[in-house]
Amino acid sequence: MPITVLFAAGPALWDDYRDALTAALRDAGVDAVLTQDAPPETVEYVVFSPGGTISDFTPYVRTKAVLNLWAGVEKITGNPTLTQPLCRMVDPAMTESMVEWVVAHTLRLHIGMDAHILGQDGIWRGDAPPPPLARERPVTVLGLGALGQAVAQALTALNFPVTGWSRAPRDVPGIRCLSGPAGLTVALTGAQAVILLIPNTPDTVDTLNASRLALLAPGAFLINPGRGSLIDDAALLAALDTGQVGHATLDVFRQEPLPSAHPFWHHPRVTVTPHIAASTRPDSASRVIVENIRRGEAGKPFLHLVDRARGY
Repeated sequence: MPITVLFAAGPALWDDYRDALTAALRDAGVDAVLTQDAPPETVEYVVFSPGGTISDFTPYVRTKAVLNLWAGVEKITGNPTLTQPLCRMVDPAMTESMVEWVVAHTLRLHIGMDAHILGQDGIWRGDAPPPPLARERPVTVLGLGALGQAVAQALTALNFPVTGWSRAPRDVPGIRCLSGPAGLTVALTGAQAVILLIPNTPDTVDTLNASRLALLAPGAFLINPGRGSLIDDAALLAALDTGQVGHATLDVFRQEPLPSAHPFWHHPRVTVTPHIAASTRPDSASRVIVENIRRGEAGKPFLHLVDRARGY
């Protein structure tokens, strides 16, 4: 008897995921009916994204797991009707994409590439002092989940001295790892570059506020592909204006799309990118979803299960 998998991520994503999920189910040998419409009491797995077609999970009494298409789960963990196991997306292709985006922007700011890329005005700027070597620029990565660890290790391979910070203790080979409030102060003090890859929870809002931005080395740069709520916008703008922060490359914002009148768009020391650092790719994400379905049917623990108390 085939199991019923409900695609509740919305019709806009159905065309992207229908064929990829169907192929992944077939390749994994899972006998399933993939559908956008099924009686709730017949559904065994829900493929979900915030803004999809379900807000009340109460009728889904046979559902073994809700499988989120995105890494972020802050828009669903507070739903009181969701009592089923919730799994977030941890996709190797997403990790690769994030590493490439972060490394590219880190090197861009580290080397000072904008002076030559944007300065195509007939002026020969060969007398500018050289940038420091990577081994002379300490980098701090906030968040040591799958994405943070991969980014930290990639930057270490380029010879940057990397400090990683997480709320709970971690041990990542080759990375100086700190944790907790005291560890955060140490991790930020004197950092010349900070990359934010922590989840959005009530405890992480405004992680970088005015007092913590003041801990950085003067002229430090920030790269935020994590969540917009991690940085106090007003404090960041003030730090940019004084030069305490030399540049901020921001991929995520409290409101998306970022309103056209927002000061970030017009600040000379801010680069805005439209939440593109690590896009979910249907083929690879579908394999992650189907692996959890296969595990559920085999009675094995789900991968990437969300801890409701921690919010991720």
